[in-house]
Amino acid sequence: MAFSASDLAQVRFAVSPMWEVAPGFRLLRSAAAHPLHRSWADQVRPRLVAAGLDRGWLSELIPPTGYVPDFLNPAPAGPAPAPEAEWEAIRASSADRVRQDLDHLARHQGGLGPRLRMLHADPQTRMVKVTDELETYWELALAPYWARIRTMLDADVFHRARTVAEHGARRLFNDLHASLVWDDNGLRMAHRKQPLTRETAGTGLLLIPSAFTGPGLRTRTTPPDPPQLAYQARGVGSLWQARHAAPGDALVAVLGRSRTLLLTELETPASTTQLARRTGLSTAGVSQYLTALRDAGLVSAHRAGRSVLYTRTAAAETLLNAAPT
Repeated sequence: MAFSASDLAQVRFAVSPMWEVAPGFRLLRSAAAHPLHRSWADQVRPRLVAAGLDRGWLSELIPPTGYVPDFLNPAPAGPAPAPEAEWEAIRASSADRVRQDLDHLARHQGGLGPRLRMLHADPQTRMVKVTDELETYWELALAPYWARIRTMLDADVFHRARTVAEHGARRLFNDLHASLVWDDNGLRMAHRKQPLTRETAGTGLLLIPSAFTGPGLRTRTTPPDPPQLAYQARGVGSLWQARHAAPGDALVAVLGRSRTLLLTELETPASTTQLARRTGLSTAGVSQYLTALRDAGLVSAHRAGRSVLYTRTAAAETLLNAAPT
């Protein structure tokens, strides 16, 4: 893909919740244990099945392999759009865009399932069902873990930005992925079935680090949007590893022993009942402490069916990292 000076000036990074949906959903529906994301999948898969997402709209829109409709990955308008903004962009997809993508999916799969045939017939009405299911998936599978995922993605962007500042764009592209080569004012991608050209892509380039994108690259080229390229972020191999030793007395003196204990227990999202069982605190006490931690911006709550899962926020991660052990 050729780059003019204007294209190079429009290269930017974005962190996109929607770019995590398709590869994460595929991983959850796979029977094989994933070496990097097994602990996450073991926690989330039962929630996915209980909510019926394994047999809903997403199960038809996101096949086990191959093409995923482009309207599910709208071009992020800023560096880190909220999931609500991306759902709104999906709902705003034109009927022509939706039908074109579904026709493409049908060619890959040999046809469409019953839900997708309804979506093809009436995109405007049925798209609400799709985004409702995306919201459910977000709450069950991504929101409780987003602070941790986002920290890793932001660290990747910081590293890439520093590479550009110290070594230039050529080093950025050559280090991004083994299949990418910057050569003669162009970006070449090995093993791609159809070449990327400016005739089939918009201006600039949007680079999207991803937690669940595998070792390959994922692309989206739908003019007039800039071409999007999702790649596996640095640090994904340690994403789910336990990070914190028991905090020392300094943090306990500020938060109290019970609140500090709950924060350390929230290495993975948990409900009030689970936390009470693991810590020996009363359920009522855990609920009271979690309310205080939530009011302070240190935990967030996410509904998962009949349960509410609590998880540490980015502020809590920073606090625990800074506290002496």
